Amino acid sequence: MTTAPDPHTPPAPADTAATASPAPSPTTSPAPSPAAPSRRLTVVADQTPDSPAPAGCNSSSTGTEVPVEASRPRKAAAKAGADLRGEVLLTLAQLRLATPSQLRALLLPHQQGTDHVRRALRNLLDESPALVGRSHRAQQSYWYCTPAGLAEAAASGELAPATGRTTGKRIAASKTGLREHGLALVDTAVAFHRAQVADFADWRVEVAHPTPAGNLVPDGMVLLADGASAFVEIDRTMSYARLVAKLERYAAYRNAPATGRGNAARAPRSHWQETYAGPSWERPFPAVLFVFAPAPRRAAPATREAAFHERARRVRDVNYRLTVATTTLSLLAERGADQPVWRVVGTGRGEERRSLAALPKAR
Repeated sequence: MTTAPDPHTPPAPADTAATASPAPSPTTSPAPSPAAPSRRLTVVADQTPDSPAPAGCNSSSTGTEVPVEASRPRKAAAKAGADLRGEVLLTLAQLRLATPSQLRALLLPHQQGTDHVRRALRNLLDESPALVGRSHRAQQSYWYCTPAGLAEAAASGELAPATGRTTGKRIAASKTGLREHGLALVDTAVAFHRAQVADFADWRVEVAHPTPAGNLVPDGMVLLADGASAFVEIDRTMSYARLVAKLERYAAYRNAPATGRGNAARAPRSHWQETYAGPSWERPFPAVLFVFAPAPRRAAPATREAAFHERARRVRDVNYRLTVATTTLSLLAERGADQPVWRVVGTGRGEERRSLAALPKAR
């Protein structure tokens, strides 16, 4: 996966248009989409800050007095204008939907308000055709990419290749728990990003994986900073039977037979080995991480987590060929994804929690 670049070119004046389209990679960039033949993340620089910056600090300062380079205010202005517009579009294309506060937490974590993010969203909305859309509910706005926005994001070459990428319109407009489920996944990505265990650009949402029992569709798949991968499942309202059934689908994916004929240098490999094991087979099967989020008229996340452990430990291959760990969204947000917030299924060690780095490796 690739991450959005951070060009160091000074922004164009506020009354002119600037183009922030990074040079596509020669190996991963797809051809420009027919839907966007001439535009590639065209942006309008906006250098108006949320509020005056204190003397000696830029507008992104956290308050600690540190030496400030002369070029930093200009870079901060670009980040808040031209660059930010493209990054907002790419983030929505990857995660499907987000609120302005979530986008601010991912893209401008040191900013106090969401003014810069909202300005970038309005600019994208004012395009013709609009590159983003929004839905309102309970005095909150939920933003997503339009088909034109997805085409432009794909044409930038900054998204990992993925088939079946869709907009988040249906999720954002949902009056059921579908929208809250999607937002909980974004909150999880925010927690990983803050802890620096995974960049927000290294997430993929609902990508199908073939198994003999049918496709496995994880809520999310994330590439961690150490090079390993992890599957992420968000639970708000799913029954325990369905959660266990999905865990059994992971076991089926793990144990699927090798495909292809291989060659003299390498034996045939299964889909997960081709996708996640690496060229030297050095990486084990990715950990499966369950995050329990709150939902109305449901038991508390910690209660559901404990009940899930009682059932999941009976699934074949758990704690042997499958590493399964759980946490709650509140614990993840409060303490951080890199802290001991993960409880491993089937270890027989009660309520002990571990950090991501300390999770046992699947065999």
